[in-house]
Amino acid sequence: MIEEEIHLRDYLDVLIKRRYTVFTVFITVFVVVLIFTLSSTAIYTATTRVLIEKSEPQTMYNNPYFQYDPDFYETHYQLIKSSAVAKRVVNLLSLETSRYRAAFEKKNRVMGYGTGKDAGKNTVEVQEAKTDMLVRMISSGISVTPIVKTKLVNISYASPDPELASMIANTVAKAYIEEILEMKMSSARRTIEWMSRKAVEEQAKLKNSEQALQQYMRANEFVTLENKVAIIPEKLSDVNSQLMQAETKRKELEAIYEKVKKISANKEDVETIPSIAADQSLQFLNAQILKAEQNIDELSKKYGEKHPVMIKTTGELEILKSKRKKEIERIIESLKNQYELARANEDNIRKLFSSVKGEALNVNEKFVQYSVLKRESDTNQQLYDILMKKIKEQSITEELQTVNVWIIEEARTPQSPSKPNKMRNILIGIITGLLGGIGLAFFSDYLDNTVNNPDEAAKKIGYPVLGVIPFYEDVDRDAENGILKGQQSALSESYKAVRTSILLSAAEHPPKTLLITSMVPEEGKTFTSVNLAIVLAQAGYSVLLLDADMRKPRLHKIFSLENTKGLSTYLAGVSELRIHENCADAVSNLSIITSGPIPPNPSELLVSGKLSDMLQRLSEKFDFIVCDSPPILTVTDGLILSKAVNSTIIVSWAGKTTYDFLRRGFRSLNDIQAQVTGMVINALELKKSNYYQYKSYLYHDYKDKK
Repeated sequence: MIEEEIHLRDYLDVLIKRRYTVFTVFITVFVVVLIFTLSSTAIYTATTRVLIEKSEPQTMYNNPYFQYDPDFYETHYQLIKSSAVAKRVVNLLSLETSRYRAAFEKKNRVMGYGTGKDAGKNTVEVQEAKTDMLVRMISSGISVTPIVKTKLVNISYASPDPELASMIANTVAKAYIEEILEMKMSSARRTIEWMSRKAVEEQAKLKNSEQALQQYMRANEFVTLENKVAIIPEKLSDVNSQLMQAETKRKELEAIYEKVKKISANKEDVETIPSIAADQSLQFLNAQILKAEQNIDELSKKYGEKHPVMIKTTGELEILKSKRKKEIERIIESLKNQYELARANEDNIRKLFSSVKGEALNVNEKFVQYSVLKRESDTNQQLYDILMKKIKEQSITEELQTVNVWIIEEARTPQSPSKPNKMRNILIGIITGLLGGIGLAFFSDYLDNTVNNPDEAAKKIGYPVLGVIPFYEDVDRDAENGILKGQQSALSESYKAVRTSILLSAAEHPPKTLLITSMVPEEGKTFTSVNLAIVLAQAGYSVLLLDADMRKPRLHKIFSLENTKGLSTYLAGVSELRIHENCADAVSNLSIITSGPIPPNPSELLVSGKLSDMLQRLSEKFDFIVCDSPPILTVTDGLILSKAVNSTIIVSWAGKTTYDFLRRGFRSLNDIQAQVTGMVINALELKKSNYYQYKSYLYHDYKDKK
């Protein structure tokens, strides 16, 4: 289902519908505000303007971070309103004995400060209690307002007496300045006392630290110690460099020696080691051996192996190889000696390094201790110097301490009251009354779940509203007074509008059998049935009005008819159907069937087939049959009857019938597939409604003509 857009006129409709609520709330709020404004005591406010300037903090260490104090001004505002300042005001003005004491005592009784608590106390206690009361009243009445983006502050005091207001405002500023001055002087005195005691302590500390430093310097020969501090780091660095070189050389020789030991069994493989192969003597022997081998190869081509020349040459080769072997052994031994020597050298240098390092640590430790003692002595000297300087400065400026608060503008006696502001209060009353009334109107409309607006009802229920019956307090519920005696009244026209809606409800033929019912009792369904039947008869149709409410029948009382026989006796088979013809004097074609005696089981009579047969036969004789039935939500008679008729019309009472009842009732009708034509809203108060279509007719076009 598509949600309908809410327009501005919907809100206007709510305001028009609830205009009496808006008007009532507005008048109530406005009158209350007006009475309160006119009955309030006139209050006069006097204001003194002062300049509060923040002075630079006087600290021993000029730290720029300490200069920022975000709570400075707020602290002074609270100081202005403090009881200490208020007590100074009481003392400066002698309010305990002044002519304004009566005004304060009157205000005291109104505010309830100490009322009835002074009985049985001595004179001193009573006087102190009165002074405390004055202090509390003045402190609570002071207001401090800073002027934005300036250092100016307004100090105000409100009182019914304009002279008293200006006098207290000015005195509060003076008392505040005196309080600040006294706080500073007291702080300066306490500062000097503290610094004097601290200076004595620092002097003793300075003396002790200097003595400790001198003793340490004498004990450790500090003159030679300074030379050692300069020389030892350089020496330690040089020894460390030598140690690194010796360690590197030892590792290289160790690697070569280890490799030689692994392959020392095979002398030829030893020559693959670069350090051995690079030996010049070994290279010379290898060259001679190579030359001898080449010579043997050449001679073997000429001579045999046992030839003297071959034997001589071979012997020389063996001698060369033997020399080479010995040379290799010599080289290996030399490498071993070099490795041992490098290792011993590394150990010696490492011991030297440890010795120098220990000496450096010892010197550093002594120098660190010296630095600690020297720093302590210097610090004590600085603190002592600062304290002595500050004591001298504080002693000089103690009597010349300036105040950083100045009175810029003194309060004058106010000529007009500051409270109540009549125009502002009246304006607030108007705005509050309107907003409160409008808010209550929308809230009431939100909580109101009853039928009040035909358009809204049609949207929420989903069935058309056939007509609206206006509410008349002076109209008798009797049908003769309602329609027949006022055929040109708004009530008559309303039912004629319902008649027109019914006649136009079907495309070709209007429904002939109409069931008039409601969701709950006392919603005007019987009155609607009677008047609808009358206006149909007035239009020239033959109309039968059937009282199908066999639980609380009323038609026989309205038309003063006998009710011994009727619908109940016919459906029970006790009697024939009795039709009362020409029941209304002004309408000749209106007939009525009464309900008959009340049966014990009306619903069982209605479910019999005789009801449908009866309506079928009667519909051939009459143009319209209008049936009055019990409410749908209380008994099942209405649902049974709705299945036997061509059209069901629901009557709802404006402002009484809720949408919950309507939804439940329409759901029940839809479940049995009853033919529902629409609904009629009864007893709508057009004067309080925003249903504009009917208002002009109510007062002008259709007044009852005498």
